[in-house]
Amino acid sequence: MADDTSDPAAFFTDMLKAQGNAARQIFGQFMPGIELPAPGTGGLAQFQAGVGEWQKLWSGFQQQQALPDRIPPLMTDPGEWLEYLNAFYRQVPLANPEKQQELFREGMTLWQTIIGQYGEDGQKPELPLADRRFADPKWREQPVFALIHQTYLMVARQILALVDETEGLEPHAREQLRFATRTAIEALSPANFPMLNPVVLDRTIERSGENLVKGFERLAGDLEKGQLTHTDTGAFKLGENIAITPGKVVHETRLYQLIQYSPTTDEVFETPLVIFPPWINRFYILDLNPKKSFVKWTTDQGITTFMVSWKSADETMGDVTWDDYIRAQIDAIDHIRERLGVKSVNAIGYCVAGTTLAATLAILARRGEAAKVNSATFFTAQVDFERAGELKVFIDEAQLKMIERASQAGFLDGRIMAATFNLLRGTDLIWNYVVNNYLLGEDYPAFDLLYWNGDVSNLPARWHTAYLKDLYRDNLLVIPDHMVADGTPIDLARIETPAYIQAGREDHIAPPDSVFRMTEFLANAPARFVLAGSGHIAGVVNPPGSGKYQYWTHEGRFADLAAFRNGATEHPGSWWPDWLQWLEAQAPGRVPAKGKRKPGGRGDKVIEDAPGRYVASR
Repeated sequence: MADDTSDPAAFFTDMLKAQGNAARQIFGQFMPGIELPAPGTGGLAQFQAGVGEWQKLWSGFQQQQALPDRIPPLMTDPGEWLEYLNAFYRQVPLANPEKQQELFREGMTLWQTIIGQYGEDGQKPELPLADRRFADPKWREQPVFALIHQTYLMVARQILALVDETEGLEPHAREQLRFATRTAIEALSPANFPMLNPVVLDRTIERSGENLVKGFERLAGDLEKGQLTHTDTGAFKLGENIAITPGKVVHETRLYQLIQYSPTTDEVFETPLVIFPPWINRFYILDLNPKKSFVKWTTDQGITTFMVSWKSADETMGDVTWDDYIRAQIDAIDHIRERLGVKSVNAIGYCVAGTTLAATLAILARRGEAAKVNSATFFTAQVDFERAGELKVFIDEAQLKMIERASQAGFLDGRIMAATFNLLRGTDLIWNYVVNNYLLGEDYPAFDLLYWNGDVSNLPARWHTAYLKDLYRDNLLVIPDHMVADGTPIDLARIETPAYIQAGREDHIAPPDSVFRMTEFLANAPARFVLAGSGHIAGVVNPPGSGKYQYWTHEGRFADLAAFRNGATEHPGSWWPDWLQWLEAQAPGRVPAKGKRKPGGRGDKVIEDAPGRYVASR
């Protein structure tokens, strides 16, 4: 190994050499028919040259970036993971000789089962453990790779099971341990290592290492920008082929711009719609392209649609709190009412903006102004955070202090939040791209959803810290009058506004059981709950024309989600038409689409074309 242990690039280069030597020995024993090039010859020389270039890029990156100060240690510091895993090994029953014997016996049985299937002419092995990471036939063609990935799956299953058997852990600590263990196991998948992945090995031999050279260059670029690339970012441009529904910015504050979309029908519903997207992400998740766009669909149904475009936080927004977002929602509602001369609006709150919308409704009700909102729709939004899912693993004193340190400029870098959400689905959003784009050298796809996912938004530091503490950690919103915003105590029981509550069956960010509990705290409001197929994004962005997924309805009130699902009616396709039917029942009146219903017309002063400046701010 290199003498300079402070140089990670040199260490990594030596590690690759060691892997290469070990791989040659393994292949010589198990796969004599495959020949690897000798060191320093042909494509391997090109590969070594690429490693040297990558080493220069890495060194430059180290000099330019203060990585430990900018990215959570839980995500990048091996010592942090080691601490979690050491605590795990100290407590799980792995040291129990009986457990060790059990694992050994299972391993021997597995290996005998696998090896016994090779050597018989024409027989395809039937492997006992399946995982889509190892779906390629190459994982089964040679016994060594079958043994590698089957053993990995067996051990991974055993270790995860042992987490549940560990004694003396509080529930939150167990969830943290389960998350840390699962994340480490995902990282250790043999699919992620060039010398253990037969698909990567074949590609490397075929292309003389060019795929790995390209992958190293991409890795260096991603490290330099501090974010994993998921798609061809050059394929999209805001306002040209993404976020293109026509409209105008009709109002703005330092916190948000208000977009009004142009009507496409001669008549429109009298009561307009305002959408509050989460400021954790960009609003155009609801306007990806004409076929997927929720805002285009609503305008085509005759709904005068407004969208709030939140500004990505910068150093000038260090004073922003939750109160400011509640005031912004009320300001948008009042501006629309005044602009169109209407008494009320229909409102949608997505995720964190839905949580905030519930608080806004409670405040308006306390002030005697509930009539400003005719109906409220909640996309995957929570008010009770007791069962808030895997995001809670990041909520403890150590993590909160880390977030505060990372937010000293007055805002939390959106790349940190993006990495956090990626970790929740590490196999799909991290390691899948490591294999495809770093190891195999595949070209990035041009996928609008992935472009949006990587278009991060910064968060105001004071708001973010308080939100995690008050809601995720302490669950204060559901305690009547315990929280105060804009000088008004919040009591959700005061809300009587008709509500449509949508949850995603496979949502890992706002679990459906958690979302359902909103019906309990909106007990005085007529509420319709709908369970949609898929998760936090696809469960919402599911236009009728896609023919995907399904949704469930069940009339009445239910004690919990299980009671709702017992006897619920399943409907194929999108839930959007169900919502439209519900919305029309709340306010069926229609008016001509003229005057300020057409933004930017004669005498109408507007700021700029949609999608506006704020969505492009970084």
